[in-house]
Amino acid sequence: MARYNFRSPRLFVAEPLAGGLTVALNASQIHYLATVLRRVAGDSVLVFNGTDGEWNASLAGVGRRSSVLLVETRTRPQPEAGKLHYLFSPLKRARLDYMVQKAVEMGVSNLHPVIMRHTQAERINVDRMRANVVEAAEQCGILSIPKVTAPLDFAAAITALGSACHLIFCDEDARCGDPVAALRADLGTHLGGTCANSVEIAVLIGPEGGFGEEERASLVRRPRTSRIALGPRILRADTAAVAALAVVQTAAGDWR
Repeated sequence: MARYNFRSPRLFVAEPLAGGLTVALNASQIHYLATVLRRVAGDSVLVFNGTDGEWNASLAGVGRRSSVLLVETRTRPQPEAGKLHYLFSPLKRARLDYMVQKAVEMGVSNLHPVIMRHTQAERINVDRMRANVVEAAEQCGILSIPKVTAPLDFAAAITALGSACHLIFCDEDARCGDPVAALRADLGTHLGGTCANSVEIAVLIGPEGGFGEEERASLVRRPRTSRIALGPRILRADTAAVAALAVVQTAAGDWR
């Protein structure tokens, strides 16, 4: 990863990026730059769109209702798209915000809300989830914007992964041990020497009420599936997300 510039403000934009292009800012971006950060014409801003890498741009004009950036030079190329899916039972608002942000920071490429037997959240605001994804990417120097899918029930979500995807589900009833070593051994058995980074991997965290027995049985029967425990203590779902993704990135991801 190229050295990241922590001093310049960083914005996600939907427009294509290339040297010499101009990018119109929306109202919230204008407020952030002009009112919160007190930026003026000529100041530098980093911009990215999830496909064209990261670019240095300068404020060409700052007004209350309109403002544009002039795109200048590329600072970082766009990395290859990741293959790490994160499936989770939705949580209530504040904790869901936290979990989505941390999942983005931990390198997931796709976020999949899954309705399970013991899911407690009644409403899922997908637009709010997507806004949290963008915010986390802006703040942490991430160039790829993870996709957020519409909620699916348990059976449909597992089927949608496809048979080639290796699924790792974290189960409080699994035998405790070294989860990194266990996962590395299991992946070696299932992948047969294929590089783990070239294979789609999915991580599944259940609801705080635990998996239903029929859900657990379905997962255990699924080919290309690993069952791991996250230590001897019961973790809240948002804590489990960070722990599980750290294990997976260490065993088979880009932390190696």
